[in-house]
Amino acid sequence: MLQVKLIVTGDDFGYCPRRNQGIVDCFLAGAVSNVSLLVNGSAAADAAKLARRYNIPIGLHANLSEGSPVCEVLKTKSSLLNQDGFFHGKMGFRTALSKGLLNMSEVKQELKAQVELFHELTGHLPPHMDGHQHVHVLPEVRHVFAEVLEEYGIKYTRVPIEPGLHNCDWIPPSLMDFYLGVEEDSFNTVDVFTRHGIRWPDIYIGLSTMGKNMSVSNIWSAIDAAVAEFTAKTPSPAHATPEGRTVAIELMVHPGYPSVPPVGGCGEGPDDFSQSWERLHELQTLIKPELQSHYKTRNIQLCSFKDL
Repeated sequence: MLQVKLIVTGDDFGYCPRRNQGIVDCFLAGAVSNVSLLVNGSAAADAAKLARRYNIPIGLHANLSEGSPVCEVLKTKSSLLNQDGFFHGKMGFRTALSKGLLNMSEVKQELKAQVELFHELTGHLPPHMDGHQHVHVLPEVRHVFAEVLEEYGIKYTRVPIEPGLHNCDWIPPSLMDFYLGVEEDSFNTVDVFTRHGIRWPDIYIGLSTMGKNMSVSNIWSAIDAAVAEFTAKTPSPAHATPEGRTVAIELMVHPGYPSVPPVGGCGEGPDDFSQSWERLHELQTLIKPELQSHYKTRNIQLCSFKDL
């Protein structure tokens, strides 16, 4: 029988107290098994304390696109900042990168500063590290990101290639264009991460089930379709265990109670998605008993990166 190890990662831990509370509530309900910390989030220190208190497995959500850097020397003058003194934003970062305006040595400096701050806040290095708004798979950035992971001995990351994404006709065209760009960048990143000895789960899910698109049936379908595709492609054991075949999946989620301005964010207040009802919708969906019972029926074991 195929055993599925499912890492349900609550992203943006540390973004605001209400996000922290929502993610903790999900963890205590057995709906989230892992979290990703924004160390430049306004409630990062509080998030690290909560992770310690409740023994929540925690990794680093490296942020180069929203808010302010944590590296002191980059806070005033840096290619990573816009004219207002903040990171360029999700699309602004990509534009600046495509124009050759970003200094990769500063990218490396900031990534290392975020790893160091994570260590300071939690008392340990992150077992896994990914990129806020998927910046870690972008051209040039992917090489620097891989070097930092290898330097610190961080073994795991996220590669956002989602099986069946092209068939998700409920995703609006503008968002699908962004997702397909992330997918293409991810395909081009695989060799880079592999060369540096970095690993990631066999399957990634999270783009098709984000925000208002999250439902119990969508999560079921995404997992079942991805496992079926993976099994068909990989006839030999993915990870040999005495019990038989094991497949590892990461489900990226963003649960929380909506942010209330001006509290929250990474230096410039909370964004629209953070303030929307979609965060609460994810939280309410993830804790539904029928989702939990589905995991048990399908031999799906919730775990963290440390359990791979």
